[in-house]
Amino acid sequence: MLHFSRLAGATLLAAALMAGTASAQTVLRSSDTHPDGYPTVEAVKYFGELVKERTAGRYSVDVYHSAQLGEEKDTIEQVRSGVIDLNRVSMAPFNGLIPETTVPSLPYIFRSEDHMHKVMDGPVGDQIAAAFEQVGLVLLAFYDGGARSFYNSKKPINSVADMAGMKFRVIQSDIFVDMVAALGANATPMPYGEVYSAIETGVIDGAENNFPSYDTAKHAEVAKFYSLDEHTMVPEAFVMAKSSWDKLTPEDQAIFKAAAKESVAKQRELWAAKVKESRAKVEAAGSQITTPDKQPFIDAMGPVYEKHVKDDKLKAMVEAIKAVQ
Repeated sequence: MLHFSRLAGATLLAAALMAGTASAQTVLRSSDTHPDGYPTVEAVKYFGELVKERTAGRYSVDVYHSAQLGEEKDTIEQVRSGVIDLNRVSMAPFNGLIPETTVPSLPYIFRSEDHMHKVMDGPVGDQIAAAFEQVGLVLLAFYDGGARSFYNSKKPINSVADMAGMKFRVIQSDIFVDMVAALGANATPMPYGEVYSAIETGVIDGAENNFPSYDTAKHAEVAKFYSLDEHTMVPEAFVMAKSSWDKLTPEDQAIFKAAAKESVAKQRELWAAKVKESRAKVEAAGSQITTPDKQPFIDAMGPVYEKHVKDDKLKAMVEAIKAVQ
């Protein structure tokens, strides 16, 4: 009887320990509007793998791709309030919340992808990252969002004059609305998931995005004319709810930061490959890609900078970016 009691006690102890282990495991939810396999989705999965490995399974990450948890505007509110833990979102929707995010969202602020990397990996990137805490978020990483260009269902765009009167979907950002207006066209802000049907039904003439989005969202099926004006290279933000971050020990915070940094290198590698693959795919499917002279597009951006870069701090950031070689 004594032996049985000891055995039963040991079994209960083991069960309690197992229950304790199970309860110690925290599954973090992360949102992304893009489909499974997209470079940002795969980068966050990679981040999750590193975190799980380095915390011995105490933390893991479930990535909800394809806007399963909502479009970007909705998920920003969810992550700020701690309803979800992590979010990969474009920088532009933060413009109204965090003034510092305005600068990397400006048209033609970056001369090249390499220039953008140097800026976001340096002091200006650190300054922008720090500003996220004021809205209840911790910036873990900046990912590549690629060069965005206009595409439409009507005609090739070879000059600013060709933009006149056309209707383009833009991100829900005042900078993007004003940029399109400065080019003589009409901007229609709408969620990413509504763009295909809006072009197909003629509600809008086109949109603007990078090759991977143009391809994976199947916009190339309904908008065959892609103009390589490369007006913006807005970085993507990978953020964590500050309420979730504050629950981590300093040691775990260091693990999360290191894993996020390593995921950046992974995402850039995947991004470069995806851009090549998507461009080849849409060209093979019949998209017409034209390369207009960018200078008239750049020259038209004066009013956008005047309106959105007013205070001295933002003006200094613009100059700091220009100075990066």
